[in-house]
Amino acid sequence: MGTARREGDKLTEIRKEVSREHIALYAEASGDFNPIHIDQEYGEKSPFGSNIAHGMMVAACISELMGANFGSSWNKTGKMKIKFSSPVFPGDVIKTSGFIKKVAQIGRKSLVQCTVSISKQTGEKVISGDTSVTLTK
Repeated sequence: MGTARREGDKLTEIRKEVSREHIALYAEASGDFNPIHIDQEYGEKSPFGSNIAHGMMVAACISELMGANFGSSWNKTGKMKIKFSSPVFPGDVIKTSGFIKKVAQIGRKSLVQCTVSISKQTGEKVISGDTSVTLTK
């Protein structure tokens, strides 16, 4: 579990390459077989010029980030609000990062609010948003 606990602390980052195999496995797990994700010919003829990863597959990296930093508290009390801004393509390397924006003490608990984002190797942000988690002392 990460050590971030104070306002301004950075969250431990997660980096990963998105592969066609990851996309195919996510399609199987989610039941989302939209051809923009899995049919190479369809993707090449699309406005994107390629297949794209499922948005929710990419967004799951935020949950992974929060779990890595806040453990089971994230699973029990975590909330997120995110905005998608750009597609992720097979072969992209994505970085999920964030920082603690605010910590509010509520009795014996702390409400931790974070700003999070996912960006590609080019620096382009693909998802941005806010999360919160309640920690018990």
